[in-house]
Amino acid sequence: MSDDRAMLAVALDEARIGLSEGGIPIGAALFGPDGSLLGRGHNRRVQDDDPSVHGETDAFRRAGRQRTYRGTTMVTTLSPCWFCSGLVRQFGISRLVVGEAQTFVGGHDWLAEHGVDVVLLDDAECVAMMTDFIAANPALWNEDIGVS
Repeated sequence: MSDDRAMLAVALDEARIGLSEGGIPIGAALFGPDGSLLGRGHNRRVQDDDPSVHGETDAFRRAGRQRTYRGTTMVTTLSPCWFCSGLVRQFGISRLVVGEAQTFVGGHDWLAEHGVDVVLLDDAECVAMMTDFIAANPALWNEDIGVS
């Protein structure tokens, strides 16, 4: 669990960066089977005016092309949406560490049902960051999760 917390710290740092840039505070990181950091990123939908740049997709892209994703771990501050859950499944990422799923429940249960090892940390800082953001930016949050 301590390794999971250390990996989550990288994703949390990315979430803070996104928030400081005026974006949605969701961070992610992709780690290799040996625990090495392959890529890190944050939701940049607002900053890049690109609806496809979620935290997980940003980390995945920054990791660059890998021969295989078996044995890798995606760490995200928030339960992944269906788009990002599909990315994890499509590329065979073996493990998912989720900071929190109180403010949003995405596809982590579906991933677990399909063989991904899912760890839900219920991290208080992740919950507080998203709770505060959603309260201050409900329209932007609803846009991000596809609610009109």
